[in-house]
Amino acid sequence: RTTLSVDNIRTQMRDHLIHVAKQGVPMTYQALAVALNLTPPKTILQVTNALEGLMTEDVIDDRPMIAALVISKSGSGLPAVGFFECAARLGRFDGEIIGPKATAFHDAEFTAAVDFWGQR
Repeated sequence: RTTLSVDNIRTQMRDHLIHVAKQGVPMTYQALAVALNLTPPKTILQVTNALEGLMTEDVIDDRPMIAALVISKSGSGLPAVGFFECAARLGRFDGEIIGPKATAFHDAEFTAAVDFWGQR
């Protein structure tokens, strides 16, 4: 296996997540790492760093955040808190990162991402 640059990981990740959007079903961080053949160390950190890069690109380009398609394996159906923290830093989310406002934000962002990216 070859080591991918952060830019290559982001490009491959967006391509993969566009296919995920067409299915309308979220995937976990771990499943995304496996799908992209990321190798240790710190595969989940590689995923989250790339997702934050995608979030930044999407906010700059005024698009739904494709990163909303990736959720934690905790069973909550939500992304990890870092998703909400990054969305807040980018000015897309304002509220508690855990609770009803976060859930409502993610639900809306997930739906918008499926609608937008699923057409690509």
